[in-house]
Amino acid sequence: MSIGPDGTRPFDGRPGTTRAQCEALDAADPLAGFRAEFTLPEKGVYLDGNSLGALPVRTPERVREVVEEEWGRELIRSWNDAGWFEQPYRLGGRIAPLVGAAAGEVVVCDTTSVNLFKVLAAALRLRPGRRTVLGDGAAFPTDLYIAEGVTGLVEGARSVLLPSAGADELERHLDDDVAAVVLSHVDYRTGELLDMATITAQVRAAGALMIWDVCHSVGALPVELGSCEADFAVGCTYKYLNGGPGSPAFLYVAERHQGAAEQPLSGWFGHARPFAFEPAYAPTGGIGRFLTSSPSLLGQAALGASLDVWERADLRAVRAKSLALTDLFISLVEPLDGVEVVTPREHHRRGSQVALRHRDGYPVVQALIERGVIGDFRAPDLMRFGFTPLYVSYAQVWDAAQQLAEVLESGEWRDERFGRRGAVT
Repeated sequence: MSIGPDGTRPFDGRPGTTRAQCEALDAADPLAGFRAEFTLPEKGVYLDGNSLGALPVRTPERVREVVEEEWGRELIRSWNDAGWFEQPYRLGGRIAPLVGAAAGEVVVCDTTSVNLFKVLAAALRLRPGRRTVLGDGAAFPTDLYIAEGVTGLVEGARSVLLPSAGADELERHLDDDVAAVVLSHVDYRTGELLDMATITAQVRAAGALMIWDVCHSVGALPVELGSCEADFAVGCTYKYLNGGPGSPAFLYVAERHQGAAEQPLSGWFGHARPFAFEPAYAPTGGIGRFLTSSPSLLGQAALGASLDVWERADLRAVRAKSLALTDLFISLVEPLDGVEVVTPREHHRRGSQVALRHRDGYPVVQALIERGVIGDFRAPDLMRFGFTPLYVSYAQVWDAAQQLAEVLESGEWRDERFGRRGAVT
């Protein structure tokens, strides 16, 4: 079943289902001006910002300044004069409002995997006598692998993977041996949003520590780590935050844990007196004790340029538009033959992506990409489409649904070339 050329079939009478209606929504969009802040394809629709965000237009100039001026001209003086040494703290302070954290509870450093290793090891040390780490068996693999690696280093510790991340499943497994629970705020496959407040309270009531992976929610919706009393969190900056490929990650440690928490990667940057060059390790106070080594300054420069944009964006407006865009896309694609919407319809259970199940999802996505509609695929059968409110328009959502309908109806995805899998899907 395809969408008619006038946009009124088979969705006649539903708000926002004609292209003209979508254009009207764009004209009234309070976030429309942010689109000019990003470098985007002249034609086509980019719906993969949940995997890699678009390039902010100011990023190349900021990186050039660091390379040519701070590094090229000022050289080593920039550790002091350009504030390189304090950059992890400064950027962490700018991310803190995006995740509902207080000043001094977030630091930018390393990668999501490395940071999860650090906070999970710290959590186990904070709960001596407890040896179980609970996680969602369907979580992003890095979370599972890191949990397996950390528990493998602690005698008697074990990683237990739950069949689902729901409160009922957690209740069956939360006992006095559980030290920590690691969950993704938004499911990377389906886009399902978990109830952070309820789950955190449930875990803490059992005496365990709650660690959240907010990679798929930071920059897509308001995150409230502080008010939910989360213990630890990790997140990346290259998805909705548009920090660029390989941009540094961040971690959150609630202030109440910072005095006692010990992380295992006791590197020079986390030392209380790094330039005393002492042979024994002594952790610095506060969030800085979770630093390990020299920051990736070029990546942090790019992230800083992106945060310049985010400091002018209203997260409530971002969330409202995200829900409207995903509502629109779901309404347009759910009647299509062979497609199953697996993303929750309820707003309180949805992140900022829509996942569609199709038995031949991979070649369908490749055919869409050739048409200029860029999404991605997750095995075994999920087509993912991310909706980034700062630069995706309502009319583009309509266009993407139209293109998907045409690809499915024409059967062009059956061409052999669309079935050849690259190293990255």
